Amino acid sequence: MIPPMATGDDVRVMVLAGGLSYERDVSLRSGRRVLDALKAVGVHAEMHDADVSLLPALQADPPDAVVIALHGATGEDGSLRGVLDLCGIPYVGCDARASRLAWDKPSAKSMLREAGIPTPDWVALPHDRFSELGAVAVLDRIVDRLGLPLMVKPAQGGSGLGAAVVREDTDLPPAMVGCFAYDSTALVEKFVPGKDVAVSIIDLGNGPEALPIVEIVPRDGVYDYAARYTAGLTTWHAPARLDAEVAAQVAETALAAHKALGLRDLSRVDLIVAEDGSPQVLGINVSPGMTETSLLPLAAQAAGLDLGNILATLVTRAVARA
Repeated sequence: MIPPMATGDDVRVMVLAGGLSYERDVSLRSGRRVLDALKAVGVHAEMHDADVSLLPALQADPPDAVVIALHGATGEDGSLRGVLDLCGIPYVGCDARASRLAWDKPSAKSMLREAGIPTPDWVALPHDRFSELGAVAVLDRIVDRLGLPLMVKPAQGGSGLGAAVVREDTDLPPAMVGCFAYDSTALVEKFVPGKDVAVSIIDLGNGPEALPIVEIVPRDGVYDYAARYTAGLTTWHAPARLDAEVAAQVAETALAAHKALGLRDLSRVDLIVAEDGSPQVLGINVSPGMTETSLLPLAAQAAGLDLGNILATLVTRAVARA
């Protein structure tokens, strides 16, 4: 992996964080860490919320580049990236089209399946269809088709909000209700037992490369919102405790997913390594968390890389694209 190059002192960076999604608090924590990391390597950076003051600020004093530290729909559904494109302001990360595709889990899974990349079987169920067709009949059919246990999660969303493991058929209705509180469409996925891992992908100039794999071991067995952001509820191993051959296959699968969705600069691919050692992709995040418990900074540290230098290099590449 090539060493990152710091950007010039004259480059001005805006870090976007906050927004109005359920993940606002996490985004603010990510934004502060990104801001500190950039300043530590000499980049002139400031943080701004994604609110009504953003467009006037961009027009009055446009930055040279934007780093998106927004999570949830605000930062990941492609809409804000489209606005930045309209304003002619370069940004770190994939374009609006790829962001929209990755944000919608059923669409992303369909694209992965078409590319021959393994992902657990699933069904996407909008709330309206769920009600119109009869909840009991639909849920019975889901269990018949996918079996138990199941994983229920919002079709669009992150940070484990609204997600639940269903081990008994009686647990499925409340899991659906909890999921619909966060999104109008539920993704019901076959639960694959195994090791939860994450592969962060960065491109510092020589094409996308996988950082060391991070193994995730939540204390209560489920990597939900609390397990992600509460100290002591999860143990991480970087690099993951995997055989070399399995680790290589996991990294290869993650890179293939990154490329299949047309991503650039950085992403985080979440996978499950099944008991037979085979990896399956669970989801792809185009705006990875940067908090003190987030996985990309942990992977960068395991690789001996400085987060500020990585971000500065990605900013330099974004400016060069413009």
